Amino acid sequence: LVETPVGGVASASWHAEAGDEPQCLAAHGRTADLTVLGRAGDGDKVALHLMETVLLESGRPLLIAPAIARPSIGRHIAIAWKDSAAAARAVAAALPLLALAETVTIFAVQESSDTHHDSDSGTRLRDALSWHNSATILRVVPRTNHDPVEALLSVVEADGADLLVMGGYSHSRMREAMFGGFTRRVLLAAALPVLMA
Repeated sequence: LVETPVGGVASASWHAEAGDEPQCLAAHGRTADLTVLGRAGDGDKVALHLMETVLLESGRPLLIAPAIARPSIGRHIAIAWKDSAAAARAVAAALPLLALAETVTIFAVQESSDTHHDSDSGTRLRDALSWHNSATILRVVPRTNHDPVEALLSVVEADGADLLVMGGYSHSRMREAMFGGFTRRVLLAAALPVLMA
């Protein structure tokens, strides 16, 4: 176990603390590169309140690990893109991983509930990320009668992604609604790690 910085060597430390779990994690997360939280072993329950508190109060990226470990993470990255500040923050937080990935696929899911849809934003993101990783492509998932969450997860799985990058989308500015219906449903259903910021 290495607890002091050594160039090029992975390090870790262990710290146990009593208190309010969400607040303790958020406080420690503020000085960490990344906070990693897991799902319940049965895969049915996700501690959304804990994730929301850590995400909003740490100011740092959050990686939600799947209930079952994957053989790789970050080789084939999918981005759930929506023309929003939340999605832009998630992409910015993932930039070091995106630069190293073998492939990066931006998925722009067209939702019937979108009141503001900038059809060029996905193209602009692809062009910008291509400066960091030339293996970046854009796939627009057309609006259908199917559920947008199911459509997104279906194409992400078919693409072979091992990490999903997305923002915490909400249609309300209230803190309690930070994880809107789309985000909650992705977190409940996704079988791969999800990186949020």
